Amino acid sequence: MAHPVDVHVGRKLREMRTLRRYSQTDVAQRLGLSFQQIQKYEIGSNRIAASRLFELGQIFEVSPAYFFEGLYEDAHSSVSTRDTGMEIVNALASIQDDKVKSRIVTFIEDVSGMTVARQG
Repeated sequence: MAHPVDVHVGRKLREMRTLRRYSQTDVAQRLGLSFQQIQKYEIGSNRIAASRLFELGQIFEVSPAYFFEGLYEDAHSSVSTRDTGMEIVNALASIQDDKVKSRIVTFIEDVSGMTVARQG
């Protein structure tokens, strides 16, 4: 059974990967791994070593600490806004029209004041 910390870190990895519009294969190639290994990380069945978290932080331009953000709140909350956020990310990813998707991302950036890094 997966440890709750590993599940949380994996969820943060999936969240960041999806937000940055990377596939599991994209991340795996940058790390010299298989996409199946990324899948295992994301579901928490395999732990991510500190050195690998450092590498992931470099890929996504975040601190390795990012992967632990919200851990305490998740452990003490039965309802997670993170799940809602992933539903929104998945809905956005399912939009086929790239122009529509881009307009929605731009709207989100305008409203939130944050910039979403685009894969390029």
